[in-house]
Amino acid sequence: MTHPCRVLMIYPKFVPNSFWNYTQACELVGAKYPAAPLGLITVAAMLPKQWDIRLINRNTESLTDADLDWADLVMIGGMLNQQPDAIHLIDLAHRHGKPVCVGGPDVSSSPHLYADADFQVIGEAEQIIEHFIAAWDKGERNGVFVAEKFKADVTLSPMPRYDLLNFDHYLFIGVQYSRGCPFTCEFCDIIELYGRVPRTKTNDQILAELQVLYDRGYRGHVDFVDDNFIGNKKNLRTLLPRLKDWLEERDYPFEFSTEASINIADDSELLQAMKDANFFAIFVGIESPDPETLVQMKKKQNTRRNIAECVHKIYSYGMFVTAGFIVGFDTEKASMGQAMIDFIEEASIPVCMVGLLYALPGTQLTRRLAAEGRLHQGHDLMLAEQAGDQCTLGCNFDTKRPLRDVLADYKAVLGHVYSPTAYAGRLSRLAAMLDRSNRRRELPDGDVRKRLGGIESVHRIMQALPEVREPFWKTFVEIAKTNPGALRYIVMLMALYMHLGPFAKRVIGEIDRRMAELDEMPAARVAVVNQARAPV
Repeated sequence: MTHPCRVLMIYPKFVPNSFWNYTQACELVGAKYPAAPLGLITVAAMLPKQWDIRLINRNTESLTDADLDWADLVMIGGMLNQQPDAIHLIDLAHRHGKPVCVGGPDVSSSPHLYADADFQVIGEAEQIIEHFIAAWDKGERNGVFVAEKFKADVTLSPMPRYDLLNFDHYLFIGVQYSRGCPFTCEFCDIIELYGRVPRTKTNDQILAELQVLYDRGYRGHVDFVDDNFIGNKKNLRTLLPRLKDWLEERDYPFEFSTEASINIADDSELLQAMKDANFFAIFVGIESPDPETLVQMKKKQNTRRNIAECVHKIYSYGMFVTAGFIVGFDTEKASMGQAMIDFIEEASIPVCMVGLLYALPGTQLTRRLAAEGRLHQGHDLMLAEQAGDQCTLGCNFDTKRPLRDVLADYKAVLGHVYSPTAYAGRLSRLAAMLDRSNRRRELPDGDVRKRLGGIESVHRIMQALPEVREPFWKTFVEIAKTNPGALRYIVMLMALYMHLGPFAKRVIGEIDRRMAELDEMPAARVAVVNQARAPV
């Protein structure tokens, strides 16, 4: 029998000036933040029923002294980009005399940074949360609980506590179908945290989670937060037809997005099944257009194929692609920046997350750079005073190319990709390929995206950013005539530009500052900064 406990779950603030914030786009539809804290509400469901739980998301609401005073226990969980605030919150809770339990991906990757917490839950909580609960009930007030890697049975993962969320705060709500990815990308921490054998929930489990969202009145965008949705194709092929039937029976209350590897384009049957199940967007890690670089980073699934043609094929199934790109790999050539620009234009991908290579804790890349003596001291610490995420702050190692050249390429790519004319041009070409025939055009009542009201929203975007007026209006009118079924997605992507355009300008300003610092360094010091050290 467990004793009653008042638990304050706190989701830390994300670092400022991050690619993922989309604050302005949220404001356009009256939301406060893009995504809800799925991890914390899943852990909440693992706690004893008699425990009283409150959730404070620091990205959407204020944390008060009264909240902390109420609590018997503070639980904090988050990712690398939340690290500065998470560490601050540990100190804040202690100043209120409250014990703190921390967990989540960043704690699992860098537990030493969270040594001040009273409890650490390292790894997947399903395996070990009961040990923490037992220790707490016995009166223990510190401890470290470490899960065996890759062993959590996700079919036993509980229904997330969606009742703790205010749906109106978010652009979309997440569900998780699988954990893990079969590939071996050198820079990626997913395979280090969750393994290379994707584990999936049951079909009944996922449909039950969606039913709870439906019953609680949620309508609109649901994101499958899996790191590679197609990692276990065998199981996925059984889910998608049932998902299609579930949607049809309820008059399509949800539209779905997810993340997948580019080899999804090899499987027309799977693309059709995702189209039938009302998927509208896929994030793909493309990283680089250079085959040699892809081989070096062990992303061989992106080689031996025309990636632009793969993207266009996905468009032909009515799903648009957003993509990740990285600058700073060892094998890059001097012309890399222009090559990346050319590829992005050829593929017609409007939203591109372009970042500097960052050696994440615990990855193959980090281990290699450490062995070569190239990893910077404190590489795993995201300092609170730094204004940006790891993609804008990297590289946290000595680059093979002169760092100034890497930064110059990064600046060139951002400057072109997020110029209003180039962005609008890619929207036009995307719309020409985006086959939205035989798809519902009307969003369900209650979907916040209904507030993106076509012409009205475009006018608001143009008022906020006068520089987009001519190219965005031209694109809007053209698509309204040629492919009206795609129009609301194009307006959605225009709304994202309200964040992406100013974000790119801020990052470029930071790049200019850093390049100026390099220019002012004595030549000998620049050589030390840029030279890759010999392996140890």
